[in-house]
Amino acid sequence: MIEEVILVDELDNEMGVMEKIEAHKKGLLHRAFSIFIFNNKNELLLQKRAISKYHSGGLWTNSCCSHPKPGENLSIATQRRLTEEMGLTCKLNFAFSFKYKVEFKNGLTEHELDHVFIGQSDAIPKANNLEVAEWKYMNCEDIQEDIKENPDFYTEWFKICFKRLHSHVIYPYLN
Repeated sequence: MIEEVILVDELDNEMGVMEKIEAHKKGLLHRAFSIFIFNNKNELLLQKRAISKYHSGGLWTNSCCSHPKPGENLSIATQRRLTEEMGLTCKLNFAFSFKYKVEFKNGLTEHELDHVFIGQSDAIPKANNLEVAEWKYMNCEDIQEDIKENPDFYTEWFKICFKRLHSHVIYPYLN
């Protein structure tokens, strides 16, 4: 199955579609999303990406992240992917968007306009082992400290996004 991403301009206007790996080889800006799920203790659900992922395998990251399919709106894409990747469903609220570009040693480049969503769930994840090696809940202060001590254990986009998320007032999004 060929996976495609939606190419966008700086304002998130659609510019076309491209096969996912080709877009990452060329470092073209494309639409993505990141999901942050908190439990009732305000701990964040983290996942360790499967080692077989096309980049950043074996690194800790946010609860779920992916790309919407061509023609798929973000509200459907986020629910679809949260279910596929973590076996969870919950209400998701848009928090903010950010753009980043990171080059990896394997020749791929993430250049994404990432839309961040926040949700709350106490359900036990049923992670897809093709996507997720491990998962755990951690409080934000411990995550912040661990990123300082072990930055290479985390994905690049998570470190960028977590700083911004941590500076936001999270709690209104959980209601």
